[in-house]
Amino acid sequence: MEALTALNSQALEGLRRLTAFDTVRARIALAVDLRLLKPGERLPPTAEVARALDVGEITVRRALIALCEEGVLVRRRGRTGGTMVADEPTVGQVAEIEAYRAATAEVHRLIDHRLMLECGISHLAATAVTAERLAELKTLVATMDQATSWADFHAGDERFHLLLASSTGVDSAADHYAPVLHQLYRYYLPYPLDYLRQSNREHAALVAALERQDPVEAVTIARAHVDVLHRTMFVGLLPTSDGSGTSATGPGSTAGPS
Repeated sequence: MEALTALNSQALEGLRRLTAFDTVRARIALAVDLRLLKPGERLPPTAEVARALDVGEITVRRALIALCEEGVLVRRRGRTGGTMVADEPTVGQVAEIEAYRAATAEVHRLIDHRLMLECGISHLAATAVTAERLAELKTLVATMDQATSWADFHAGDERFHLLLASSTGVDSAADHYAPVLHQLYRYYLPYPLDYLRQSNREHAALVAALERQDPVEAVTIARAHVDVLHRTMFVGLLPTSDGSGTSATGPGSTAGPS
């Protein structure tokens, strides 16, 4: 537990310096910088954004207004209006993004920690999951398939993984897993819905492996599902020192964060 506490403390050190208002600005601005949010793309309703980023609605409203003033977003009136990414958004405008850029090593360690836990959880769940839990997991997969935004999807994704942990037959599994999942979610950015749906296909494949009571296949799917975060979370999309980087929409990209 001491190692976990140290890791969580290290991973969040930079974020703790930011207010909730600034974390919203930074996460949305970084998503725009990385073209995860495209020019002209409409943001989800304020309440959905607040749930996905785990902040209050008032904080989100203030942050969106600030991002409009900074040229990252625009507010358009009318039936087809709303808060959208500017057609030519300013890049690098929000200095607080650096707290996320500086945390790449910590995020990679969190992903590795989640990888080990999720593989163990998936193995145990394949031998212990009940018919009731399987039905709940299938319902969540179907719900995520119908998600209309990244914010809507994110809520279902969290429920899915916590329910998976509770399907192991180990009473405290979710207690150990939830802190790592939530620490990693602190770095969650908006992501294209097409890539999140690909991630959900992996959820469906994992549920099918559980239903077959196949722990080897369940672990194989879980490992691929989490390990890909090294490339598809923002830590894998930021330019490297030589100016290269992974494109969220380029050749060879796979599912988005989940």
